[in-house]
Amino acid sequence: MRGAVLAALFCVIAVPVWADARVTVLMDALRLPQLVQSLRAEGMADADDLNADMLNGQGGAFWSQQVSRLYDTGPMEDTFYRALADGLDDTALDVALQFFDSARGQRITELEIAARDAMREPSVEETAAAAYDALAADNPYAELVSRFIALNDLLELNVALTMSSSYQFSRGLADGGLLEMTDDQILAQVWESEQGLREDAETWLRGYFYLAQQPLDIADLEAYVAFADSPAGADLNAALFAGYEAIFTDIAYGLGRAVAMNAAGNDI
Repeated sequence: MRGAVLAALFCVIAVPVWADARVTVLMDALRLPQLVQSLRAEGMADADDLNADMLNGQGGAFWSQQVSRLYDTGPMEDTFYRALADGLDDTALDVALQFFDSARGQRITELEIAARDAMREPSVEETAAAAYDALAADNPYAELVSRFIALNDLLELNVALTMSSSYQFSRGLADGGLLEMTDDQILAQVWESEQGLREDAETWLRGYFYLAQQPLDIADLEAYVAFADSPAGADLNAALFAGYEAIFTDIAYGLGRAVAMNAAGNDI
């Protein structure tokens, strides 16, 4: 009897542990720790702009400490982990691992991280967007890049994420006493910016994915598009965006509160 109970307990415990291990392996295969470092670098640069634009450059060490805490890579990695664990069943995990833990998958993720880091330079972003725009309509890379973006609904998801982040930032400013607007007024303001955000997102996405995917062989890019068109690809995309949304909306609200706090302290 005791042996049966122990065996049953082992089965209950062992399955989640194995699932947890696969999520960790998938995170490494997707290079999410490196992605999080890139997100932190982007965020710290954006915070410098916020300091200049909204704090007259007077944020100082306290501002830097606040921003650094908001972009702590540990919680960001944990958020992606939870999103993948919650969003992927066993089948999706297995299929995603099979694709991204291969030589082809590793090449793809390596190029995507490198492209994201490069795109922090405005001249690279402009050049990549122009290179995509210069492609003929029937160019296989243009067709596959456009199909990849469409299959993953990346334009709509990015616009929605940017708008949500903008809303949360303004809420942070309002809750911190720096912005006198109601929620309805903030929402109306965010929606007014939707078209501009959409145009910017479309330009960035096309340039980014062309920069990341142009070095690939057509066969590799076709395989990536096929993965995106699979149920596992759709589940992975949804899980990743759930992670992005949780990360960026929390950070955006925190940045708004931090700006308000520092503005009050500096009598701006």
